[in-house]
Amino acid sequence: MAVTAAIGLGANLGDAAATVRAAIAALADLPDTELLAASRLYRTPAWGETAQPDFINAAALLRTGLEARALLQALLAIERRHGRERSAATRWGARTLDLDLLLYGDAVIAEAGLHVPHPHLHERAFALVPLLEIAPEIAIPGVGPAREALARLPAEGIEALG
Repeated sequence: MAVTAAIGLGANLGDAAATVRAAIAALADLPDTELLAASRLYRTPAWGETAQPDFINAAALLRTGLEARALLQALLAIERRHGRERSAATRWGARTLDLDLLLYGDAVIAEAGLHVPHPHLHERAFALVPLLEIAPEIAIPGVGPAREALARLPAEGIEALG
């Protein structure tokens, strides 16, 4: 059974805009998956560890027959193809590509290495702004309307690109 999944994309090393665009294309090529929508690219201030370059962020909606864990593994494989090396030591640091499984239908999943909805989605304007561009009525299971979550956050410095 197909599910609508929301993916957050971000990068701030190299040609970040080109990398995010390439990642969106790679999402469209996943097996048993259709790219429903992709947001514009946004320049956003670094979050968490702020002494690094601004990020390029976007969001995508997929219709997929992949199970949540298989989708996550596919996202991690796309990251690796773009030079991403995950390390606990560099959490919130600069990266060539970051793909987050933000939502998987209305599922709530809490397993080792897989948490849906993304545990910080409701706290991150850089993820909510592009997501709401392509899914203005979307809700975060256990939190409520994403629009209301964004209204509680500072969003200065987030700007759509061309």
